[in-house]
Amino acid sequence: MPKIHPFLWFDTEAEEAMNFYVSIFPNSKVLTTQRYGPAGPGPEGSVMTADFELDGQRITALNGGPHFKLSESFSFVIDCKDQAEIDYYWDKLLQGGEPSRCGWLKDRFGLSWQVVPQQLGATIGGPDREGRNRAMAAMMQMTKFDIAKLEAAYEGRAAA
Repeated sequence: MPKIHPFLWFDTEAEEAMNFYVSIFPNSKVLTTQRYGPAGPGPEGSVMTADFELDGQRITALNGGPHFKLSESFSFVIDCKDQAEIDYYWDKLLQGGEPSRCGWLKDRFGLSWQVVPQQLGATIGGPDREGRNRAMAAMMQMTKFDIAKLEAAYEGRAAA
């Protein structure tokens, strides 16, 4: 079976992005970096590609120039077990980036992330139709996820 992994195009920030991501996620490491030689097309000695793992998931980053940009059409999802994990990843990845809605953010390199609670499916996909509707309405008002508010909406009570 072939191995499939993401390949991310950066202008010149591949190494900086790799080091930033590896510093945030547990079980992460730099695997290899390849540098441009005299034939280019990047400046000689600069990083061409960087291979790394984020929590065991291999990723390749390329310094390919300004021709293509990352967009929200591709994102990484982080399934968080509790509010502390949501807060940690949200705060780290948002440094120099910009928040969006419903747990989405764009980091300072332009890569989109979804920082979501594992409990999301039990609220917006739970068995109670009215609870699902309340949870969905609450979620649509959120930037960063608040698990207590999401669960309270599903259960039809005020958040603590």
